[in-house]
Amino acid sequence: MSRWRMALLLIAGVAYACVSHWMMLYHPAEPWAIVALLGPLWLTALGLAGSRFGNRGLALAAIGGVLLFALVIHGNAGDTNRLYMLQHVGINALLCGWFGGSLRRGRLSLIGQFAQRVHPLTPDQVVYTAQVTRVWTLYFALMAVASVIVFVTEPFAVWSVLANLLTPLLIGALFVGEYLLRYRIHPEFERTRLVDAVRAFYSTPVDDTARR
Repeated sequence: MSRWRMALLLIAGVAYACVSHWMMLYHPAEPWAIVALLGPLWLTALGLAGSRFGNRGLALAAIGGVLLFALVIHGNAGDTNRLYMLQHVGINALLCGWFGGSLRRGRLSLIGQFAQRVHPLTPDQVVYTAQVTRVWTLYFALMAVASVIVFVTEPFAVWSVLANLLTPLLIGALFVGEYLLRYRIHPEFERTRLVDAVRAFYSTPVDDTARR
């Protein structure tokens, strides 16, 4: 992936976050807003179902998504604000499970798998990437819990700021912060560019067997 494409993705992500906040505050029950706001969860479900269960899982997720959208648009799925909160919690819970599920003995952690797409890992790097994976797992778990607490205790506008604006900012800060801190903690590690870390998400997967 070229730099200009990554820049376009970043701009598109920021724009989507701002537009989502606006739609949730001023047009939460409009059909077009519902499709735009609940779409990410549906796409995530399609990807996970397709990768885990093949075409049958993909078809079931597609049918389930269409039925959910039909219920929401016709006002038969309850409070739309609650659905948006459940989407935010669901995505963070899925990510928590994805990262945390890779922390198995004898296996390479998810961050380790991404890192190994850039360069071979030393035993110390295998341990370090597992620690970083734990941090991300904890972050997604805390964000899911915080989403519920803020939704219950604060006005919906405050929750929308958390879900649409603070969430991507915190992810970016954690990503960049880990990159900047890595070589202070482990100056012996091979240096890589930040852009290479982003590209690793789009490259060919590696064997997840840990090399110790």
